[in-house]
Amino acid sequence: MFGLAVAGLGVGALLSDGKAQNNDPVATSPGSGGAAADADAPGGSAPVDPARPQAVQLDKLLADANDSRTAVIKAVDDIKDCKNLGQAAQDLRDAARQRDELVTRLSDLKMDLLPNHARLSAALTKAWKASADADNSYADWADDAGHDKGGCKDGKAKQTDDAADGNKSSGEATKAKDSAAAMWNTIAAKYGLTQRDKTQL
Repeated sequence: MFGLAVAGLGVGALLSDGKAQNNDPVATSPGSGGAAADADAPGGSAPVDPARPQAVQLDKLLADANDSRTAVIKAVDDIKDCKNLGQAAQDLRDAARQRDELVTRLSDLKMDLLPNHARLSAALTKAWKASADADNSYADWADDAGHDKGGCKDGKAKQTDDAADGNKSSGEATKAKDSAAAMWNTIAAKYGLTQRDKTQL
């Protein structure tokens, strides 16, 4: 039975608006003794962790990573039922473009002070690229169903190579997101930021 790994789709999006804000000072005010003030000294303050602003910026990016999830899930369901095929293909290709934009934005972030930053960046990049590949393959599947005279039978889309490619890429995305979520949640816990599971990446 053909099953879609929707958790790994390029389908992204934390559907809440609760984006963490970086309200932490990056430097102490004049006369405070500087960022390296002794936390044990009378009136002193703990030094600011220089990695925290990087964690906050990554948190903001991840908050945008699930924006198209609902639309993609609906699109794939519509394709399976041979409904709204043109709109489904468009929504999927829009989601794929969003994944590509996330990869570009990620490459512009400074993450060098975060734990396992290289592995985390690689996992997120792989996840989003695989998600984009899945979305594009499923969009091609919608085209198959719409253009092929025998593409739909008894209200169901015929399984094609494009559908199989979408499943494969979806599985790869899910695996990478699982790894990325584990690394991110360690960082999120340390800095009080939003923890996420693989379906929210």
